[in-house]
Amino acid sequence: MKNLITTLFIYFLVILFLCNKHSKYVVGFRPQRRGGRSTRFYDFKVQTTRVTKLCNTKEIPTINGMYPGPVVYAQEDDKVIVRVTNESPYNITIHWHGIRQRLSCWSDGPSYITQCPIQTGQNFTYEFTLVQQKGTFFWHAHVSWLRATVYGAIVVYPKNGVPYPFNFPYEEHIIILGEFWMKDMVQIEQAVLASGGAPPPADAFTINGQPGPNYNCSADDIFKIYAVPGKTYLLRLINAALNQEHFFAIANHRLTIVEVDAEYTKPLTTDQVMLGPGQTLNVLVTADKHIAKYSMAMGPYQSAKNVSFQNITAIAYFQYFGATANDLSLPAALPHFDDNLAAKTVMDGLRSLNPVTVPKDIDRNLFVTIGLNVQKCRSKNPQKDCQAKDGGVMAASMNNISFSKPNISILEAYYKNISGYFTQDFPRVPLKFYDFVNGAPNNPPNDTNSLNGTRTYVLDYGTKVQLILQDTSTVSTENHPIHLHGYSFYVVGYGTGNYDPDTANFNLVDPPYMNTIGVPVGGWAAIRFVADNPGAWFMHCHLEIHLSWGLSVVLIVKNGEGPLERLPHPPKDLPRC
Repeated sequence: MKNLITTLFIYFLVILFLCNKHSKYVVGFRPQRRGGRSTRFYDFKVQTTRVTKLCNTKEIPTINGMYPGPVVYAQEDDKVIVRVTNESPYNITIHWHGIRQRLSCWSDGPSYITQCPIQTGQNFTYEFTLVQQKGTFFWHAHVSWLRATVYGAIVVYPKNGVPYPFNFPYEEHIIILGEFWMKDMVQIEQAVLASGGAPPPADAFTINGQPGPNYNCSADDIFKIYAVPGKTYLLRLINAALNQEHFFAIANHRLTIVEVDAEYTKPLTTDQVMLGPGQTLNVLVTADKHIAKYSMAMGPYQSAKNVSFQNITAIAYFQYFGATANDLSLPAALPHFDDNLAAKTVMDGLRSLNPVTVPKDIDRNLFVTIGLNVQKCRSKNPQKDCQAKDGGVMAASMNNISFSKPNISILEAYYKNISGYFTQDFPRVPLKFYDFVNGAPNNPPNDTNSLNGTRTYVLDYGTKVQLILQDTSTVSTENHPIHLHGYSFYVVGYGTGNYDPDTANFNLVDPPYMNTIGVPVGGWAAIRFVADNPGAWFMHCHLEIHLSWGLSVVLIVKNGEGPLERLPHPPKDLPRC
């Protein structure tokens, strides 16, 4: 009997290891609280790994051979140290998305903004402290389009003895939404940018790396959660997709949002959620239906017009114990791909859990337009290089300026006072005002050009900032997930049409606190924050193609007066260009 128990225990450990290794079948995770503040060490090796999906075998860049990559676990106020060794043929950086990097801008990770890439055979150690941060974050590559496969979750638990502001769940599960291409991503990126046209749609959507049964050769490539009837589960949703926003739903089950971008919210119950790339949501779902196998579905939200996209739904299973593997899964209902109201309704209902202190006496007002452009073709081979509308070249911009990355780190150039690599003249308002939503220039490429430059905007330490983000209709209106590095911000206003300060309704009591805001299609968002973290902080659209086209800017925050208001010296192993 003793030998039998030992054998069963070993068997269980082997199954648990395989479940975690392949991220396909999950036994379930009961969150365990650990000790007080400590230092968490992780070792990331960037490697190429052979995977087989969609009847196709290819090598992809990964961390430690895992796709998705390893989970970083920590507690609020922990210090995290991650040594990244590049064993791949690609340059690499890692960004810790949503981590505010208090006085650790050198470890933020965007290539040529805070560091030069880690080259093949080199290593770099990222160090940061999770100052007053807890919740669901994620990490991803921030160079080229490598984040298509180089990504993973960060789970930060509250301090010991601090409960969740909701009933403790029976289990927690991480659900990462992604995209998969059968061709090499670096080659795709190079071909798209050389063509001047739009990128190809993904060959599949994935849930925790698995496309599900709707795709070729994928009947067994299905992520599953085994649910105990009557129990409540916490799902940590992360959209790590490259170029697509997504709806997510579970058949016949309602989702209660309790956290957005790693900040608690008032509970909001809905039939489905929409996440743009870079956004995270924690939702509660209770297994309170009859015993069956329920689909968890991920489908596209495509707000831009005349864009090709993948429209096959990725499927995972929320399967009750007692249901059999041969049971047909009950389908999940997703909104139509262009249902703007479904995307906006959830955002309209988000509120911080408690009243918050919103900056009131604003020192600096910024008004930034975001959108697409078509540049004039200047190639000697226009049929090959100018495949945008009317023979132009696609671009994207903020205040009609397309950002060009330099060939050294902006942070290093700023810190060392090296001139010639960037300017400090990004305009705080558009160069020209017009009817942004209904009357934008749209005769490409004659009146749709943008300026190019590595322009930054400088803020004094402690500046109270209000930033209006306004979508424009040049080429097409579109929902843009805008991410600000180094900060979270209060979303005090959000609406459709052109922003009008006389009619805009602001929530200055309990607005949601976010790091990535979906600026609504043909609309605007108003955010506020205090510039109290010195460094060079990237603000950009998290649709990777828009970032490549130049939809970004760098905000430089100066040092303050005190010792805890100044950026430390760069680390000794900071990569060189």
